[in-house]
Amino acid sequence: MTVSQRDKAVRFRALHEAPGSFLIPNPWDAGSARILAALGFPALATSSGASAGTLGRRDGKVTREEALAHSRAIVDATDLPVAADLEKGFGDAPSAAAETIRLAASVGLVGGSIEDATGDKQKPLFDVATATERVAAAVAAARAVGFPFTLTARTESFLRGNPDLDDTIKRLQAFEKAGADVLMAPGLPDLAAVRAVCAAVKKPVNFMVGIKGKSFTAAELTAAGVKRISLATSLYRTAMSGLIDAAREVKEHGTFGYVDRGVSSADLAGFMEG
Repeated sequence: MTVSQRDKAVRFRALHEAPGSFLIPNPWDAGSARILAALGFPALATSSGASAGTLGRRDGKVTREEALAHSRAIVDATDLPVAADLEKGFGDAPSAAAETIRLAASVGLVGGSIEDATGDKQKPLFDVATATERVAAAVAAARAVGFPFTLTARTESFLRGNPDLDDTIKRLQAFEKAGADVLMAPGLPDLAAVRAVCAAVKKPVNFMVGIKGKSFTAAELTAAGVKRISLATSLYRTAMSGLIDAAREVKEHGTFGYVDRGVSSADLAGFMEG
């Protein structure tokens, strides 16, 4: 039985309203989505970095059309709610962010994020006013799709040369006021900063796992006030680490020990359809 997009959206929103926190892993293709669904996760999210990696590119080098096609493949792979990493909305203007949200809903997504990174090394972040205007436009588009699309507003401050906790909180509070459903600040340096962010806003906070030395346990994050814990590119990078290690073993030693260490074809097939 196919689950309707509205039902997925309602289920996804309910996860943010339930007590405690929940984990939302980031598959990189339909197969990894099916594995994660079979393991019992309640929702999935795309990763811009993993999406780019599947195309042999760096993060930020994927077009909107490619990102949406990638999202649709993951949406179609399972009956789980799927949210997307939509970067800055694939354009600087507020109207670009809004159009990206409309298109995201049209491919079956029930949530998505808009961030304040510009992609310009000379000026890596939009100013607060412009960033907030872009979030507000995305929120308006989300409210118009006909179901409860969950809009995440994300500041890249700690990843883009602005490790200022006060400014990060100021940005998140402005995004919250603009109507964002979830708030996110990747790269927070410690649990004290996580607690400060969670205490400063009323909307659910997403913490991004995947940065060495800045990835805390689910129990610690829950205690700090985090509602949603995403894994970014970490699962994809772990899978690619396995590929690199196995390929190096073959090339450098002519041995195939990775065959005995890995998942069997039969076990892997058990996660897939048919």
